[in-house]
Amino acid sequence: MQPRLAPAPGRPRRRDPRPGRAGALATCAAVLGTGLTALAPHAGAQDTRGPRETAAAPEFTEEVLFQAGTGGYFCYRIPAVVEAADGTLLAFAEGRVDSCADKGDIDIVLRRSTDNGATWSDPQVVLSGDGDTRGNPAPVVDRESGRISLLSTHNPGDDDTKRTPYLQHSTDNGGTWTVARNMAAELSKPEWDRWYATGPGHGLQLTTGDHAGRLLVGANHQGLDGRQGAHLLYSDDGGVTWHVGADDTRATQPPDVKPQELSLFERRDGSVYAAARDERGTDPGNRAAAVSSDGGTTFDAPFATTQTLVSPVVQGATLRHGDTVLASLPAHPADRRVMSVRASHDDGATWEPWQQGRVIYWGPTAYSDMVELAEDRVGLLYEAGTAGPYETIRWARFNDAFLDQPNDDPPQPPAPDPGATTPDVSGSGNTAYVRGSSHLRPGRYGQSLYLDNADDHVDARVEVPWHDSLDVGDGDFTWTGWFKYGRTNGAHVIMWAYGVGGNAPSVWLRAEPEQNRIVARMQMEQAAVSVQTTGAYNDNAFHFVTLQRAGGKLTLSVDGTSYAADAPPGSPTAGKEFGIGGIDVGQRLDGANRFHGYLDDMRVYDRALTPGELNGIRWANTPLTEGQRLRLPLDTVNPQ
Repeated sequence: MQPRLAPAPGRPRRRDPRPGRAGALATCAAVLGTGLTALAPHAGAQDTRGPRETAAAPEFTEEVLFQAGTGGYFCYRIPAVVEAADGTLLAFAEGRVDSCADKGDIDIVLRRSTDNGATWSDPQVVLSGDGDTRGNPAPVVDRESGRISLLSTHNPGDDDTKRTPYLQHSTDNGGTWTVARNMAAELSKPEWDRWYATGPGHGLQLTTGDHAGRLLVGANHQGLDGRQGAHLLYSDDGGVTWHVGADDTRATQPPDVKPQELSLFERRDGSVYAAARDERGTDPGNRAAAVSSDGGTTFDAPFATTQTLVSPVVQGATLRHGDTVLASLPAHPADRRVMSVRASHDDGATWEPWQQGRVIYWGPTAYSDMVELAEDRVGLLYEAGTAGPYETIRWARFNDAFLDQPNDDPPQPPAPDPGATTPDVSGSGNTAYVRGSSHLRPGRYGQSLYLDNADDHVDARVEVPWHDSLDVGDGDFTWTGWFKYGRTNGAHVIMWAYGVGGNAPSVWLRAEPEQNRIVARMQMEQAAVSVQTTGAYNDNAFHFVTLQRAGGKLTLSVDGTSYAADAPPGSPTAGKEFGIGGIDVGQRLDGANRFHGYLDDMRVYDRALTPGELNGIRWANTPLTEGQRLRLPLDTVNPQ
């Protein structure tokens, strides 16, 4: 790994100093193309977009400010951006040294721009972890004094439960910073002893009302007693002293809403809107909000979910932009991908759907922050990548005309490579491609397909590209098939559908012999369910497996022995409008967990088969056609 960035001017050097590479990120930054347009609105979607003057031509520029693997850091996460009193832009991030995990050796790093975000300084370390975690940057600027307050959290590098708020200041527009001061006595409570988090993202200075000039930053907390919630921090003296303000602590278990990672904006009536990530509360929706009408001293009512603002479970940013409020966050309902900017024209009461907003990037994305720029531009600092969302932190600048452009269709998976095929006899026309070292051998009924995945370098599988006929939605479904293997270690996929990685909606069935089990899992928008057997069935004999969602249960059966778990509502194909994978037989969609052995007669139905029907398939290979979406007998392979 490269050495870490040089400390900021005037800051003490590290306990373990290493040669600085202050320019490492600058050399990695590259301007990216746009090509960022998406689907037209769904039929019947209400257009809440207000009038905007967009005589100017659309403008959009983008570059990478922080690149994983550079500057001595494994990756960078948790962007935050503010404008200093003199117009200097400050882009913060966490520099994570040894891994991308949320704990460990983590610094807070900074790049500055004095030309409205056109060019950026070399990085500097604002707060060094020295083996511990310094993170969750939450900056806010006092416009009268120019003082910048940076609130953050600290925890020992090996324990992310003991988190403490810290405060430091800059009075020269981010050039130098004071030593961070422990603020636990002022900004925490003894019962918040399990978790504490500031921001992340920019804070807010009020402009109207009795509390004009007040600085506000959002935070959240949790106690070992299970009580958790969100709160506001405020300062009435330009950031010199701080206090705990509004506090929404939930005692119910499980809570209906779990507000975290707040982003604040001032509404036109002077009240404060706190937008939050809902960390899988029981109410529908992954976003929540509360309002304070007394300058952040109390909340008018507890946080409630914001169902018109659809996103996965992730941090998001808000920004007042004239009479409009913008929200930046991924648009996929369950997976961290498709960075979008959406507007509210009624101070957060409702939000436009992503189809009427603007897609900034179609790929994997996560956290973000925004800042108002000169000349009516907006700046967006956001996490994005190709294989995953934590490869870069990007800086985008755009104008209203760009936001008003319609979106193009999202990119779809590439057409499958030509190759040998095996027929789908369901009538749905799902061509299945036989890949790699795959051979026909005697099966349970007729032939079966032997996948010779003797090592990870062999890609033997059956690929079924996505087609609408494979969409089981939020209804019942049944998978059936036969498998035979003898492996004693590793993980071996029997069938995997729709998505992979993170919280991507998906359904999968996998043998895990080291854990002596067969495992099935279904991931939906807000919840997942898993079920497993009590044996690995790795005896080199054919076994009949079924996976079924019916009656509110996910049931896995092998040779008639069943295991079930409650199945929350939802669809394992949620987000299919953004592009989705099909079904792979014999490996994960990303090529991992390859099966070594025999697979035979794999079927997918969009209904719950009865026990009698399942017995008919098991004992007589009965050709049931009602509701059949896919059937691969795996008796023949047709050459290319």
